[in-house]
Amino acid sequence: MQLTYAVLGSGSMGLRFGLLLKEHLGAQVDFIDTWEEHIKTVTEQGGVYQSRDGKDRHLVPIPLQRPEEYKGKPDVLLVFDKQMHLATLLERSQHIFLEEQHVFTGMNGVGHIEALNRYFVPEKVLAGTCLIGTVLKGAGDVDFIGKAGSGSVNLAAQSGNLDAVQKQIVADFGTSNLTPHPTDNFLGTLYTKVVFNSVINTICTLFEIRMGQFIDYEGAEKLGRQLIDEAYDVADLAGIKPLGSRDEEWQTIHYVSKVTSPLHYPSMYQDMSKGRQTEVDYINGYIYDLGQKYGYQAKTHDFLRHLVHLAENTRKYR
Repeated sequence: MQLTYAVLGSGSMGLRFGLLLKEHLGAQVDFIDTWEEHIKTVTEQGGVYQSRDGKDRHLVPIPLQRPEEYKGKPDVLLVFDKQMHLATLLERSQHIFLEEQHVFTGMNGVGHIEALNRYFVPEKVLAGTCLIGTVLKGAGDVDFIGKAGSGSVNLAAQSGNLDAVQKQIVADFGTSNLTPHPTDNFLGTLYTKVVFNSVINTICTLFEIRMGQFIDYEGAEKLGRQLIDEAYDVADLAGIKPLGSRDEEWQTIHYVSKVTSPLHYPSMYQDMSKGRQTEVDYINGYIYDLGQKYGYQAKTHDFLRHLVHLAENTRKYR
């Protein structure tokens, strides 16, 4: 089965998925975005510059279109955007959506599934959590962090079972060096990445450091486990079963930070450093708010959320 793809939200991770599918499968992949500078730059230079760990920078010819300009009918939409922008992106893209289409999303935070379910049959929604470092260095310039094949994607069907098309999507991801790991635990898969990001994204952003610099600190484990423990306490109350134990969650953070992506600045840092709004409310804030529903105070997560917002607020004094 040869699937056609369109990337809806062609930032760092959307470009990585789309470009690797083109490179390894020769698949038809279309690219759609709403960032005007990005569209203008890609159009003028005839594609996107792709590098790996800052090396071998080369131009990959691709067209990049606004949603309103796109006329294709892809089998699969790959959806990547910031949580706070997704509703607008989907609204602008409604004419693209087809009843038989499948959707994969690998966004950070929580909230995107509810947004997608307003437009797509839940049984056709496949969601993943990406432990893959990628940086959009600027408009039309993407850098893949880590060796080819490094990183991984945990993914699950919202229905609980992969249909034939979803199995082919997983196979295509595997052939494209995206290292997919299917699970049958939809909520647990999403929540596990929220916990990961609540440690790595937030702390690295506040201290403007790479993941390898975080894990080099002798107190990193104590910091990480405090956040993990609060998040897992909330999961227990909410009836969510993460993919691994508390110890396994820490070991994943340790391995990715030390081995897979030590040079990576997480996406929240990238947003902060470029003056954009962060997704902290959909990560640490989500954990705190979910705990509140069950009378639990995930105070460390709430404290970090407010520290990030304080950092955002100080921009006006610079």
